[in-house]
This record gives sequence, C-alpha cells and structure tokens, in this order.
Amino acid sequence: MTSDLPGLDGVQHELVAAWFGAVTLVADHSRGPGDAAVLRLRAEDGTDVALKASGPADHHLDREIVAHRTLLAPLVPGGRVPRLLHADRERHLLATAWLPGDLVEGGAAEREPDTYRQAGELLACLHALGTRVDGDWEAAQDARAMRWLDSPHRIDVATTEQLRAVVAAHAHPPVRVVPTHGDFHPRSWVVEDGVVRVIDFGRAGWRAPCTDFARLHRQQLAGREDLASAFAAGYGGDPRTGDVWRRTLVRVAIGTAVWAYQVGDAAFEAHGHRLIRAALAQVG
Repeated sequence: MTSDLPGLDGVQHELVAAWFGAVTLVADHSRGPGDAAVLRLRAEDGTDVALKASGPADHHLDREIVAHRTLLAPLVPGGRVPRLLHADRERHLLATAWLPGDLVEGGAAEREPDTYRQAGELLACLHALGTRVDGDWEAAQDARAMRWLDSPHRIDVATTEQLRAVVAAHAHPPVRVVPTHGDFHPRSWVVEDGVVRVIDFGRAGWRAPCTDFARLHRQQLAGREDLASAFAAGYGGDPRTGDVWRRTLVRVAIGTAVWAYQVGDAAFEAHGHRLIRAALAQVG
C-alpha cells in the first residue's frame, strides 16, 4: 500500500497517494544507504511506475527532474527513454512510466555489439537535442578537478602534484556542449527483446559530447574493438580524440579515485588509480 513504501517520508507518501491513489510495491531497486529510493510501483489502473525519492542533499534527483522537464520529451515517443508522469523538486520526488527490460550490466547483452550500436544511436539522439558554445566549461571542469584533489583521498603525494601540474597547464578554449547523460554505460541501459533503452538521468547536463564516452572507454570498450566500433557506428563517429578528450580523461580519473575513496568503494577506487596512471601516460 502507499503508506508502506520504503525510503519515503510522510509528505512524500501523501504526494504519491495524490498522484496515483493506492499503489502496490512491485520491487525495490534502491542501491543502498545514502542513495535515492528507487521503487517499481503498480498504480490503481494497473500501470507500472518508476518512483524515485530522496532528501535535500541529493542533487542528482533535481538534475533528473530538470532533464525530464526541459530536454527529454522529444525522445519519449520512441519508447527508449522514460516518460515523465509527475515530479516535485521541493519534495524530491520523481515518477516516470516504467521502462520494461533487464539491466544490460551483468547480462549477455553487455557483450553484444548490437547493444552498443543501439546505445550509440540513442546517445546521438540525446546529443542532437541542442548545442551551444560554452566559454567557461573547461575552466569549470578543471576547478572541480582541483576541488577533488583538495578533498580527502589516497592518491600519493607525487602523483597528486603531477595531476595538479597537468590540470593547471590545461587550456580553456570555448567548447561545444550538448545535452549529455553523464553516466552512460550498461548500468544505465535496459534491454527487452533485443531493444535497448536508457534510464537514470540523474547526472544529465550540458557538457562536451566526448564526456559520455569516458566511462565506457576504460571499461566495456577496453580491449573490445568490436564493441567500440559498433558504438561509434551507432553514434555516427568517435569523439575520443583531441585535447578535449585528453583533458576529460584526466578529470574523470581524478574524480573516480577520490569519490570512490570517500564512499568506501575500494574496488572502484583501485579502478580510479588505474585511470590516473593511464591518463598521465597519455599526457606524457
């Protein structure tokens, strides 16, 4: 029933009831303490709903609501991204139509080139929703990287100083930015009957297009030229070249290692340190 939804406070329960009446909890897909509650609900009319609820400190849900309200509507008719049903930024609550499918991550589809071709096509559609030139984007990204290095981490002193020097030497030219997903990889894709769909827009924002390739680059695409080629074919090109891409790899490596340390994810932290070594080798 509506009053028994895990992770929701009283006001959020009341808002869900106002939106949908009595609902049934189908599944709890929340990832753990500190993350938003992610629930699959069944409304009184039999439709399934994806509900996300969080607290004031969670900026991802606010970003996802903005993405649904301002960017994603043109992609909804194809059924490949969630359809917005209700949202309340003040109460930190988002409801979308449930997109059918199983997570690509961990399944057979994660190793299939056609998955990446479809994902590339979807990413191209997202990036085509708008474009503008941002003269401040590069400087803002470097400032963020420096803040990561100023916060607690386990990067050794010599490497930290090397990273600071690399970031300080970055040029800050105007950059073409587009609507990006921000966390584009198989944990943000679902597949049903061979059809790939994209979920979880909590890190959506205007960025350089190549940033949506960064996580895949050092994980699923590493050592799999067939997957990389399929993804680039679907996207219509491969932006993993040039100075913007090299600067992106340095920033992603820093953020990964520091964030993972701060949340206590030792395996992901080790991955971040590998990213740092790879990024510095490419700079050198």
